[in-house]
Amino acid sequence: MKNKFYVLSIFLLSLQSLIAQKNIATQQHSWIMYTGNHRLTEKWGIHTEYQFRRADGFNDWQQSLLRLGVDYYANPSLQLTAGYGLIYSFAYGDQPIAHEITEHRIWEQVILKNKVGRVEIQHRYRLEQRFIENWLKNSDNTFQLDGFVFRQRVRYRFLATIPLSRKSLDNNTLFLSVYDEPFLGFGEGIGKNILDQNRLYIALGWRFTKDFNVQLGYLNQYIVKANGVDQERNHTLQIGLTYNLDFRKANK
Repeated sequence: MKNKFYVLSIFLLSLQSLIAQKNIATQQHSWIMYTGNHRLTEKWGIHTEYQFRRADGFNDWQQSLLRLGVDYYANPSLQLTAGYGLIYSFAYGDQPIAHEITEHRIWEQVILKNKVGRVEIQHRYRLEQRFIENWLKNSDNTFQLDGFVFRQRVRYRFLATIPLSRKSLDNNTLFLSVYDEPFLGFGEGIGKNILDQNRLYIALGWRFTKDFNVQLGYLNQYIVKANGVDQERNHTLQIGLTYNLDFRKANK
């Protein structure tokens, strides 16, 4: 009995220590996002995306993200994409980075689509190869660029889209969009944590046509820093615009 009590005491003390080590910054952000998948042929298309990410409401920069890619439509339920991303990260909030960072990112993804009743389901699997500026601080408090560090990450997003004003997701339909997306680091240099971040999202949207919709939602972005102690809980207002161009019509 004493041994069990001793083991339980050690477990509770360890758990308390782990909880005490967390340094969580709670912040309010705003993101404005544009996404477009433009069909060139039956099989090929171009992905375009820009995200205007602001911290402290709309007051300060958090990130600027540009993403481009080439889409391959294997069939109506399977889409493959590979591309390039250019990301600028800024110092913001209670746990700012020491210096602004530029990141060059190669990415590949697979999207699988299916429908369960009236709910449209999407599974997105994404790999990222990240080349991130490495800034060193000198003794005189200036900074010097020391090349790039290489990091790898895998992401999985489960997305459900539910029509509200109609039985199916047709034109001029109000819909609910919900997703969860964990980010996991792997390979060398991932630090003390595998979980890089998690995003939980819920939004209302209006579908004008199959190629045009807008969404207004809430994103809970949970970030775990490389030291495993500093973390962010970012409550984010997200405004999304999707507008796709179909060049197949012009070619007919």
